[in-house]
Amino acid sequence: MRGFFDWVMRVAEQLGGPGLGLIAFLDSSFLSFPEIPDLLMVGLVAKYPDRMLWYAAWPTVGSIIGAYVIYEMARRGGEAFLRRRLHERHVDRAFALFRKYGLLVVAIPSIMPPPVPFKIFILAAGAARVKPLDFLIAITLGRGIRYFGEALLAAWYGEAALALMGSFLHDHGVAVLCVVAALALGAGLWIWYSGRRHGIDSSSGTSV
Repeated sequence: MRGFFDWVMRVAEQLGGPGLGLIAFLDSSFLSFPEIPDLLMVGLVAKYPDRMLWYAAWPTVGSIIGAYVIYEMARRGGEAFLRRRLHERHVDRAFALFRKYGLLVVAIPSIMPPPVPFKIFILAAGAARVKPLDFLIAITLGRGIRYFGEALLAAWYGEAALALMGSFLHDHGVAVLCVVAALALGAGLWIWYSGRRHGIDSSSGTSV
């Protein structure tokens, strides 16, 4: 297990901040990787505490952008968009909480870890036509507290944070392996494609 942990950390280091941002973007939008961006970030900050702000900023920004994408989809589609995709009971409950607590229903779930629901409230905010600026303030506050708070704890506790990540990998190693391997493959393909395109453009005398 230690070897797998070391491998995941090496890949995470190669992906770096942008990789964390991509995972967080996907997790907050079209896919779901519960706690994986958090744990990878914790591992990197625990190992490199001097880069805390860098590693915390990327998943924060990635998550905000991902959440905004599905918020905008729901805002354009309205309540009908939401009801076509989610169970009626969940939609009614989300709207009831939204009417009672307002944007706290966005900010608080964005701080909390799974299994606290998150995307349903993002979609509800969009369907309710919440102003984009108000939504962005709420989601930035929630995600900022979550990721920067975790990063601060990882920088303080170091080895204990790495032990926590090791325990998570022990329980969810297959899921983490699939996600990290897919991202590593995607990064490799992008580098290959960029190099090939640059080579083609250079040979034709066109600048890129």
